[in-house]
Amino acid sequence: MNSTTPDWLAVHPARDDEVLYVDVDGYEGPLDLLLDLARRQKVDLSRISVLALAEQYLDFIETVREKRIEVAADYLVMAAWLAYLKSRLMVPALPSDPEPTGEMMAALLQFRLARLEAMRRAAMQLVNRPRLGREVHARGQPEAFRFERRHQFEASLYDLLKAYATQREKAVPQDYHLFERSVWSLAEAREILQRLIGDSMDWVPLDTYLDHYLGNPDQRRTAMASSFASSLELARQGHIELRQTLSFGPLLLRRRRDETGTGDGK
Repeated sequence: MNSTTPDWLAVHPARDDEVLYVDVDGYEGPLDLLLDLARRQKVDLSRISVLALAEQYLDFIETVREKRIEVAADYLVMAAWLAYLKSRLMVPALPSDPEPTGEMMAALLQFRLARLEAMRRAAMQLVNRPRLGREVHARGQPEAFRFERRHQFEASLYDLLKAYATQREKAVPQDYHLFERSVWSLAEAREILQRLIGDSMDWVPLDTYLDHYLGNPDQRRTAMASSFASSLELARQGHIELRQTLSFGPLLLRRRRDETGTGDGK
């Protein structure tokens, strides 16, 4: 500072007892101020002297008001409450007093200070964590890999011929075995039909005579076809008579009457 600077503009270093009081706006509230005063005692919050803490706070507020520094209403409310707490701690509690005792109020204040200390410690831990982009960095974009499949076949001439022969063997048709069916000849069918009809003069359906043979699937078709052809031949020769009363109805057969000596040829 040169000699030309007026004395009222000169910056004088603050005394140690004034540093705390000037920086009132540095606290977030009266509870924060109490926490700072408690830290200055360098003892555990659970063992702090609430009475001594209240006296320090009241002295602080009084000093600030003497220096004509504007104090927020919250600080004054806290000062009034601490003054009340101080009086409760110094005066013995009456048994009939409904208000909480000074020890209970002091314990509540210690709890609030401990909770504020825990919150500030947790906030400090969060702030001091490694931050992305400063202490730690994200992993870079991984490089993409392209895969291209190429098939390479290795086969000798023998392998090709063997594969070709295998495919040709699959294409060759297998041996065909002809299924042999039993077939009635017309002579056999005529003999069987004459034996079944006998001397019967009643009209009987052809299916009834062949009921024993029609039950066999292998002989059903040949029995019907050969027996029908044989019945037409026997009717043409005059040995039997045929009749069909309905279209697609059963074919009825009987022995011709004149062959038995009792018919009239009808």
